[in-house]
Amino acid sequence: MTFPVRILLCLISVSACWAGCVEVDAEKEAVYSKSFKINCISCKKRGETTATTFTEWFFKGKEDTEYSLIYQYINQMATIYDERFTDRLAWSGTNHTNDLQDLSISITNVTFNHSGDYMCIVNRTLHFEAYEFNTNVTKHVHLTVVQKANRDIASIVSEIMMYVLIVFLTIWLVAEMIYCYKKIAAASEEPAPENASEYLAITSESKENCAGVQVEE
Repeated sequence: MTFPVRILLCLISVSACWAGCVEVDAEKEAVYSKSFKINCISCKKRGETTATTFTEWFFKGKEDTEYSLIYQYINQMATIYDERFTDRLAWSGTNHTNDLQDLSISITNVTFNHSGDYMCIVNRTLHFEAYEFNTNVTKHVHLTVVQKANRDIASIVSEIMMYVLIVFLTIWLVAEMIYCYKKIAAASEEPAPENASEYLAITSESKENCAGVQVEE
């Protein structure tokens, strides 16, 4: 097998791994008047098995006593059932197929009324050669709407470390510049030969010393 063919096979295998499904937890803090994506990812245990999947989203606000249906996505068609989310919900999941694994939605222009509990119900039918198997998965997300985004600890620590590294590199660069300047200044202060004959004498003496060292070796 030639080297270019091996590289091509490796790239194909890597892309196949990247195409895999990973269930990521949904973020739980939205910013007022901004857009926000609510993740709902349900991976199949066997990727080679075909399936037909649809989802229903439910919402329970702070003043609600029970969940109410707000959104449905079935056969690549979306329907909004709650007036609080009219023209605000958009599909952000898998497209151009009924075999859904990413069933996320996005809320545009978030308001404080969108704080509450969201429930994503995944209805999946697995298709085998001799039979079909139905599964249901439910995922819950508690969403809080804030006026301004709160920075997490990781981003703050990384920013502090970046500034510390910049200061350290600056001090190191200045120290190197001072050291090089002193070396150059010391070299320039060495006495120079007064005339050409003295310079030639010094040069010939150096050659004789070098020749003597070679003979002794």
